Amino acid sequence: MSGQDVGGFQPAAEADKVDEAERASFDRRYREMLSAGLDLLDQGVTVFDADLHLVAWNKTFLQLLDFPESLARPGVSFETFIRYNAERGDYGPGEVEQQVAERVARARDFQTHITERVRPNGQILSIRGFPLPHQGFITVYTDVTGQRQGQAKSARHRAELEAHIRSRTEALTRANAELTAAIEDNKAITCALRRSEKRLREISDAIPAAVAYFDRDWSYRYANKGYAEWFGWLASDVEGRQIREVIGREVFAIVEPWVTRALAGERVEYEYTLTGRDGMPAQARSTLVPDIGPDGTVLGCYVHSVDVTESRRTLAALAQAQKMEAIGQLTGGLAHDFNNMLTVVIGNLVALKENHPDDPLTENFVEPAMHAANRGAELIRRLLGFARRQPLEPKPVEVNELILGMSKLIRRSLPGTIAVSTASREPCLVALVDAHPLENALLNLALNARDAMPNGGELRIESSLEHLNLAAAADLEVPPGDYVQIAVSDNGMGMDGSTLARVFEPFFTTKQFGTGSGLGMSMVYGFIKQSGGGVRIRSRQARGTTVALLLPSVAEADRPPELPVEGAVDEADLAGKLVLLAEDDADVRTVVRMQLAELGCAVVEAENGAEAADMVENIPAIALVISDVVMPGVMDGRALARFVRRFRPELPVVLMSGFAESGDELDGDPDLPLLSKPFSRDKLLAALRPLAA
Repeated sequence: MSGQDVGGFQPAAEADKVDEAERASFDRRYREMLSAGLDLLDQGVTVFDADLHLVAWNKTFLQLLDFPESLARPGVSFETFIRYNAERGDYGPGEVEQQVAERVARARDFQTHITERVRPNGQILSIRGFPLPHQGFITVYTDVTGQRQGQAKSARHRAELEAHIRSRTEALTRANAELTAAIEDNKAITCALRRSEKRLREISDAIPAAVAYFDRDWSYRYANKGYAEWFGWLASDVEGRQIREVIGREVFAIVEPWVTRALAGERVEYEYTLTGRDGMPAQARSTLVPDIGPDGTVLGCYVHSVDVTESRRTLAALAQAQKMEAIGQLTGGLAHDFNNMLTVVIGNLVALKENHPDDPLTENFVEPAMHAANRGAELIRRLLGFARRQPLEPKPVEVNELILGMSKLIRRSLPGTIAVSTASREPCLVALVDAHPLENALLNLALNARDAMPNGGELRIESSLEHLNLAAAADLEVPPGDYVQIAVSDNGMGMDGSTLARVFEPFFTTKQFGTGSGLGMSMVYGFIKQSGGGVRIRSRQARGTTVALLLPSVAEADRPPELPVEGAVDEADLAGKLVLLAEDDADVRTVVRMQLAELGCAVVEAENGAEAADMVENIPAIALVISDVVMPGVMDGRALARFVRRFRPELPVVLMSGFAESGDELDGDPDLPLLSKPFSRDKLLAALRPLAA
C-alpha cells in the first residue's frame, strides 16, 4: 500500500510518530513520578549502572553529602563523586588519585557492602550498597549521627553507673570482710554458670534450627546463630532489638497475629514465606511457646523455627509426579483400546474403498470417515506421547540446524503481526533425540504462543548448552550433566498459577471449546521425558511465557552418517506364505486377516497365546507369526515370541500393539519388529517382507 492512507486507516509512519509521542510522554511522567517519590525519602538513594554511571538519585543524597545539584545528572560517573569528596578532604589525608582508584575498584566488584563513614563535619553516615541483576548497584545513605551520639551517651551513663557500682562494691567489701569466703565461693559458682551458659550457647548454635526468645515487650533477649543469620543479622546484634526491626516489615505483617496469640498464653505453630539469603523464596515453620511465670503471667515466648523449603518443594514435586504418572497410565490404557477400534474402522474403510473404487458414494462417505479416523489415530499418538509409550528413534541431531529449518515453517504458520527470531549461544549443539517429534513439539509451542498473542508480538527460539548440577537435575528428574536447551519464548498474555500447575495435563486447555484438543503441551512433556530430558516453564500474566526443553547432549563426533533410503516393498515375497495370526479382538483379527489375504498369504488364527503356541508346535508349514502384545491368559505376545524363539528359532515373529512400545521394552530385543496400531496394509507389508525373504 506504499504508506498511503487506505480505507480510513492512519499511515504507519504517522502511527509510529503518535506511538513515539505517547511513549515519550509516558516516560517523562514516569521519571517525574519516580523522582518525586525518591525525594520524599528521608534516606539518600543512588543507582549506578554496570559502567558505574549515575541512573537515579534523590535530593536527600545531595543534602546528606553536601553535593551541588549541578553535579547530579544522568550519566555522571561514580568516579566524579568520589573525586569531589577526595579533593575536599572527606576521606582524610592521602593521595587523591589513590583514594579515588581504591574506591572505584571496590565499586566495580558489585558486592554487597554495609559501612559507616564519619564526615569532616562530624556527621556519621550509614552506607549500604547492594548489587543489581545487571551488574549495577543501588546505595542507601542514612544519617545515623543522632543514633550514634545517643549510643555514646548511653555508654557514658553506663560507664558512670558501673564506676559507681564498683565504688559501692569496694566499700561493701571493706565493710564486710567476714563475707570474703562466701564471696569467693560465689565467684566460683558464677564462673561455672558462665562456662555452662557458653556451652549451652555453643550447643544452641550448632543445632540445625533457629532458636530465639523475646519478652512481652516484643524485644529479643536471645537468638542463636541460625536465627540471626536467617534474617541477615549477627546473634550479638539481635538481642535488645524489637521483633519488627529484626525480621522486617513483610514477615512481621505475617507473624504479628501469631505473636499476639502466643503472648496471650497460647502455644501456636504457623508457616510463612520470606526471601532467603540467596534471593529465592524460602518457607519456614515456627513454633511459639509462651514463658509463663509463677503468678500465671506471660513473661515472653520461646521461638523454634526450621527451614522447610526443600521438604515442601520435594512434596510438591512428588505429588505432581504421582499425578502425571496416574494420568499417563490412564491415557495409555485408553489409547490401547482406541487403537484396536481404529484398526477395525480404518481397515474396513480401506477395504470398502478398494472394493468399490468407482462408486461415487465412496468419495462422499468413505473419504470423510477415513479422514476422521486418521485424525483419531493422530490424537491417540499424542496420548501415547504423553504416556511416554510412543516409539522413538533417538539419534544425534544438530539442534541449530533443526531450529533454522523449522523457523521457516513456523513463520509461514504465524500471522504477520508476530515476529519470529532465533538465536544460539553455541555454534554446534548436538542432542540425542528423535528429530521428527522434536519438530512437532516446537511447532506445537509456536502455535500455543500464537494463540497467546492475538494482537501480535514476538516469538523467540533460543538454543544453548546448560549444565545441570545435582539440585537442578533433581528438580527435573534427570541425571546431572550437560543438556541442550531449546527455549521458546513469547511476550503474550501469560498464565496464572492455577493454569501453570495444570498445563501438562492431557485435555486441559484454556482455549474455547472446539478450538484445541488440550494435548499439545502434554505431548511435548511426554516426548521430552521419554527422550531422557526435562521441561521448564516460566510464565507471568501480561508478560509472556517461556518453555525450555532440555535434551541429553552428545558430542558432534557421535553423529551418524546419513542412511540410504530403503527400496520399495514387493508383495510377491509374501505370496503363498502361511501366517499365524494371534489376536484376542475378533474384529481386529478379521481386519488383519483380510489384509494378509490381500497380500497373498494363507492365514490361521488364534484367540490367545496358548492356542497360538499349540499351532506353532503342530503346524510345521507356518512361515510367519504375527501377534498382538496384550492378550488374556498367562501367555501374551511377548511370552509367545519367547516361546517361538526357543521352539522354532528360525520362525519370524512380528508383534502388534496399541500401546506402541519401543523395541527396548520388548524383553530387551530391539530387533523384534513392532507394528503400532492402527496400521495400513502397506505398513503391514513393510514389516513382514524382510522376514519372509
